[in-house]
Amino acid sequence: MNRNTAYLVIGVLAAAAVIFGYRYYQESQSGVTIEFGEQGISIEE
Repeated sequence: MNRNTAYLVIGVLAAAAVIFGYRYYQESQSGVTIEFGEQGISIEE
């Protein structure tokens, strides 16, 4: 395996770690969502 391939593999693994970390963060968020739209205010848990 040459150096460029190793960098590519490391980059792909790092990107995957960031994506999975962000998805975990989004799923672990809990609380109240407040949205303002054309029909007024919507509050959801």
